[in-house]
Amino acid sequence: MREEGGNAHYTVRRAREADLARIIAINRATLPENYPEWFFHEHLEKWGKAFYVAEVEGSIVGYVMTRVEYGTSILHPYKLTRRGHIVSIAVLPPYRRKGIGTSLLRHALHSLRYDYGCEEAYLEVRVSNEPAINMYKKLGFQIVKTIPLYYMDGEDAYVMGIDLRELGKEHEERLETLHAQKH
Repeated sequence: MREEGGNAHYTVRRAREADLARIIAINRATLPENYPEWFFHEHLEKWGKAFYVAEVEGSIVGYVMTRVEYGTSILHPYKLTRRGHIVSIAVLPPYRRKGIGTSLLRHALHSLRYDYGCEEAYLEVRVSNEPAINMYKKLGFQIVKTIPLYYMDGEDAYVMGIDLRELGKEHEERLETLHAQKH
């Protein structure tokens, strides 16, 4: 799906095995929390319909990696649910604030809802990462709780969640349009 944000023309598509070296390099370059190589392979193999990359001029500049879990609802205590976990999302610094992260997340949320049947999605974010927190809030995420000392450097994390069954009408229509265009 070709999109435009700021001055960047970019394409969002599902990740492929051949993309993993570049995805891992972006993870290492942009995030202090890194996963082993097998972790990326496992997520692509098991939940690849909701694992996306963004490309600018044929080069991958960002990704979102998710998984599907079964357990207690993040949003509705005492309810069991199928939920999507946004495990990792990253965009290279020169391509930030151009809508790429938002687009990656929208694609992932749509796939979690319609390809995997998730009722909700959640993620963890550093309490100091205001740009990311604001982006997540604009997409409909809400802060659910704080996890003290979540990150290896001792920083706390917010757990943010979104009810995928209650996506706004405008958001839902946009996601359906995006999904139809990529198939």
